[in-house]
Amino acid sequence: MIRVQRDDFDPGAELARFSAGRTGVGGICLFIGLVRDYLGPDPATGATVQAMTLEHYPGMTERQLEAIEAEARRRWPLDDALVIHRFGRLDAGERIVLVAASSAHRDAAFDACRFLMDWLKTKAPFWKVEHTDQGESWVDARDSDAAAAARWNAGGVKPA
Repeated sequence: MIRVQRDDFDPGAELARFSAGRTGVGGICLFIGLVRDYLGPDPATGATVQAMTLEHYPGMTERQLEAIEAEARRRWPLDDALVIHRFGRLDAGERIVLVAASSAHRDAAFDACRFLMDWLKTKAPFWKVEHTDQGESWVDARDSDAAAAARWNAGGVKPA
């Protein structure tokens, strides 16, 4: 299931809905992404982030997220998958994304959850502006995100 929304989500309520009645599931992996209050890999060297604004093209974004979810389902024996991604202005500490994957076996749930997040970071059509104590700037693609996503490409990590 894919949801792109402005409103916040309740992780506990989402997990309860996601797991309800699933007696054949051996594991659920859940990831929640938050707005950090600093730029860069080291909080001591980056600007202070007050907020981030995420923009997207409705329709196109959902189609791309559905394609990413379909790829995860193709690679792993998932019972279900869930992606909730927010847009609009989000303050530091607010939730941006929830990704969940369930499977009869925990390894598939872990791998699919990581895959979904890695591909969301590089293939989902969201554009981000960070609002910092030093001004505003568009967020560029990060080499570390591309490297994480690349490991799932041909020749990279293969599903079990």
